[in-house]
Amino acid sequence: MIVGLAVAAASRPAASQAAHPAANHAGRPAANQGWRSAPVQLKTRWARDVNPAAPLPAYPRPQMTRPHWLNLNGLWQYTTSAPDAAPPAGYPAHRILVPFAYESSLSGVGGASIPDKRLWYRRSFTVPAAWQGQHVLLHFGAVNWDSSVFVNGHAVGAHRGGYTGFSFDITDQLQPGENELEVSAWNPLRTNQPDAQVLGKQRMHPGGIFYTAATGIWQTVWLEPVPAVHITALRMTPDIDRKILRLTVSASADAQYRVTAFDGTHAVAIGTGTAGRELELPIPHPHLWSPDDPHLYTLQVVLLGSDDSIQSYFAMRKISLGRDAQGHMRMLLNNHFVFEMGTLDQGYWPAGVYTAPTDAALRYDIAITKQLGFNLIRKHAKVEPPRWYYWADKLGMLVWQDMPQMFLAKGQTLTPAAAAEFEKEWRAEIAELDNHPSIIVWTIFNEGWGQHDTAALVALTKQLDPSRLVNDASGWTDMGVGDLQDTHAYPGPGDKPPSPDRATVDGEFGGVTLAVPKHMWTTEKLKGYGKVLQDPAIATRHYEALLAKVAQLRDADNLSAAVYTQITDVEQEINGLLTYDRAVMKLNAAAVRAANLAARGVQ
Repeated sequence: MIVGLAVAAASRPAASQAAHPAANHAGRPAANQGWRSAPVQLKTRWARDVNPAAPLPAYPRPQMTRPHWLNLNGLWQYTTSAPDAAPPAGYPAHRILVPFAYESSLSGVGGASIPDKRLWYRRSFTVPAAWQGQHVLLHFGAVNWDSSVFVNGHAVGAHRGGYTGFSFDITDQLQPGENELEVSAWNPLRTNQPDAQVLGKQRMHPGGIFYTAATGIWQTVWLEPVPAVHITALRMTPDIDRKILRLTVSASADAQYRVTAFDGTHAVAIGTGTAGRELELPIPHPHLWSPDDPHLYTLQVVLLGSDDSIQSYFAMRKISLGRDAQGHMRMLLNNHFVFEMGTLDQGYWPAGVYTAPTDAALRYDIAITKQLGFNLIRKHAKVEPPRWYYWADKLGMLVWQDMPQMFLAKGQTLTPAAAAEFEKEWRAEIAELDNHPSIIVWTIFNEGWGQHDTAALVALTKQLDPSRLVNDASGWTDMGVGDLQDTHAYPGPGDKPPSPDRATVDGEFGGVTLAVPKHMWTTEKLKGYGKVLQDPAIATRHYEALLAKVAQLRDADNLSAAVYTQITDVEQEINGLLTYDRAVMKLNAAAVRAANLAARGVQ
């Protein structure tokens, strides 16, 4: 039970973000019976809400919605093979629940990781008759890590990278009636070697600060009908100083479009543009977005001469470096210094590993963080599904977004191919997430893990997205480039002497370690920072002391932000404010909130 703090019920997304009423039920696999979650040490309360006939039914891409789509989540057949094997001739009677990773309880498998095998999925689907004459796109939210896709036995494409989405036009491979979809996934979990893989905290053998791996499909799979000429992407960059939205609409062919921006139901701006060229859309009297006032505008884009249109949303907000009233270099939000008090959030779930059991669960972690008085989340070593960032945008939470890391042994150097793969995946992450107003910082490296070509990657990141701040390395191996001077200090907090041209931040500190019997993943080889405490009152006093020092550093050392480790326990790591099952708030919630607000300078 959460003590001293209530969590509001999940609000319903706006109509443009809601699932099409009929979309989540058509095309279900015939065999939906007999699914059971695999045994697991802990579960959150949302795990019981998973429906194997329609898991995670919400529209998966809130910033580019169309009314018609077909969710392919549900029970699929699966088998395994050698990593380089051809598609299997047949499948046994095994079932796996998509989109939960092979290792997870909610997949129904709960198996140990299989880095020496390729995982194969198969299911059938029927394209709705109403889609006749349109192109059909097959979308994957994320598949970990090396994947290939076949429709009716035809190879339609392949993808590497476990954290971002990809799509294929499968129109030419479709046949009347039932169609067969096969997906393969190989997650080699390569670490501490020159051809290391981008894998974040996943490990074959979890322990310490590393956790269970997430092999295979772990985000929603779905179909979408589009005209031959259709919108393929949006890029939206607000400029509050000039009171404009810089908008680029990409399309599958040359086209003109009309765009309308709404504030509620009131149209505030209308413009026309050419696909592929930036349009400056005036936003008069902009209502600025902030954690205290997360105001969102809606956007409608209609492709002229085509039947295609999409709905989206944007916010008017700015993140920058600048001087405060005393002349100190600070992180500024909307041209004002706002102290950022955050938590480290690793996005793990006891029954789902990388995948939250429901959209309500996904929302909860952000909502409880906000109610505890934080205004920042550092999304650590993982990229979340687009709906997580939608909730951060909607609820009002600043986000520092990490690039999941690769790992090298001491003295090793990445191969050119591995470095190129890292850059490719980093580019994809920025491209997928750059419309979310909640994201204000890109963090390229963490604590020297797999660190390489730092200055070049900072320059690339600034080129790809000049509207946000860049953290070259959070902790340990700051190379003197980028916008932030980031220190890690346990228990801390701590920082380095203020920099004249970069903001000073503490990217990790704290880690008050408290054991809560019956709400722990394990009782052996526990990981934390400092003594394992048993008394919540003592742990709360430790937290209050840490946050009082944050307030001192804010004023004495010009600290702009601090990130506490962490919001929830993760497997054997028990330094969360909440238990891993999100069932117990381990410290006194009212005291935590008061300490956080005081550290932020909020009365």
